[in-house]
Amino acid sequence: MIRPARVLLLPVVLLIPVLLTGCGTQKAGAGAGVDSSASASVAVPSRAELDARVSALGIAPELVYVTKAPGFTLAQQSVGVYGDDGFSGVYWAKETNAQIQLSVERGTMTARSCPKQPVGGMAGERTVCERDGDAWYRAGGGRHEYALVEKGQVLKVSGDATKVTRAVLRSALHAAHRPSDAELAAVLPPA
Repeated sequence: MIRPARVLLLPVVLLIPVLLTGCGTQKAGAGAGVDSSASASVAVPSRAELDARVSALGIAPELVYVTKAPGFTLAQQSVGVYGDDGFSGVYWAKETNAQIQLSVERGTMTARSCPKQPVGGMAGERTVCERDGDAWYRAGGGRHEYALVEKGQVLKVSGDATKVTRAVLRSALHAAHRPSDAELAAVLPPA
């Protein structure tokens, strides 16, 4: 009985290298993150279809933003709803294991309300606020962030105060923008 099993196994073992030669034609990381220069041969869905996908996640399409920070890549699995219908995504740095959270929600922030709103959702922690240009720089609970208020929306970029510098957060804040169709398609989970 052992001999017939060997005879059947030999063709399968010999076939594996042939099958593997067709694998691996796509570069690692292709289609990941928000690289809008990804292959032009990939069809990008229409804005209406993309907005429908965003809405299906419970996110208001006008609250979706993306950013860039040197050494950080969007962790696509982190993309989701923030608060009622806001947006959140986490960017990760492989070399340092640091994370930056980008979040956008409806609301406002003033000199009076800023200290009452916890940094990074860390309730119970003291929040210190200072103006930095057109944004608020906030710190508390071992985290820090920049918050920018525009048109009834609050855009925040936050991170661990020991792993992400204030300069990196400021840069990510100023790089934040509404995504192009290609960027939005790359940010969303597969349809």
